[in-house]
Amino acid sequence: MKWQHSDRSKKDYDSLQQKIQKAFDKQARLLAENLLHPSLHAKKFDEGEDLWQGRVTKAWRFYFKIDDDTYIITRIVPHPKK
Repeated sequence: MKWQHSDRSKKDYDSLQQKIQKAFDKQARLLAENLLHPSLHAKKFDEGEDLWQGRVTKAWRFYFKIDDDTYIITRIVPHPKK
């Protein structure tokens, strides 16, 4: 599988601190290799929207959709419960 940013997630990414960008880059590589990698904690977030959530760090999450063989990253945001 491969992954790509949406326009919105690219803006999110560009506004992140470098250490969070680096953590996201690592997690995106893991996502492309294996959706079920334990450090991703990937789960279906919104069944109706077919939206998934993955972990960047304990305090940051990314959201994505699956389109054929591509993960489309839609947002990178602080954890909503932090």
